[in-house]
Amino acid sequence: MNLTFLTSNFYRYQNVSVRLGELYRLIKKRPEKTKIKASVIVQMENGPLVKLVFVGNRNCRGWLALLSTDTDLPDVQVIRIYEKRWDIEVFFKMAKHHLNLEREVQLRGYDGLVAPTSLVFTCYMFLALQQRFHDDTRSIGSLFHACCDEIQDLTLLEALHRLLSLALENVRKSGEFAEALINAMLDAVMGAAVDIIKSAHRSFVASV
Repeated sequence: MNLTFLTSNFYRYQNVSVRLGELYRLIKKRPEKTKIKASVIVQMENGPLVKLVFVGNRNCRGWLALLSTDTDLPDVQVIRIYEKRWDIEVFFKMAKHHLNLEREVQLRGYDGLVAPTSLVFTCYMFLALQQRFHDDTRSIGSLFHACCDEIQDLTLLEALHRLLSLALENVRKSGEFAEALINAMLDAVMGAAVDIIKSAHRSFVASV
């Protein structure tokens, strides 16, 4: 199933080829106060049948159109999936524009690509956590229930520990570092990560 935010394209509606804006004018609208303004199943120009869901634009007057190649999906489900995908788009934009993803290093090997990408993702998680402590107006209870609704994944510390363990395992294989030094490096990094999170939490509690 493909889900896409649309700007302009041609669609077959009642055997006529129309642009997106004209299509919106032709189809039946729902009451003004509803989030979903309209939806319709049409055929893309020289393409398959798709479902178009028109929703209100919160940033300005007008509407936005979402396209789903799964025409059996309910309108609400199309919007819910798109909202989750939008968070992913925001993440990649932040990672590229502010954390120099793809610009920090110029490597071609697989390991060379994975390493800086993992570091950028880790930085983003710390920044997102810091922002959550300071800027999120929801209660801790609300955040807890929201997290329970999602599929449980690795915690930040667990993911960081696995990443460092894998890296240090390769260091051990090289035979250039003593075991005690490797363990000290791992303990220092994990200890610093825990201190950062605890410090951020204390600052948040103090500000409440």
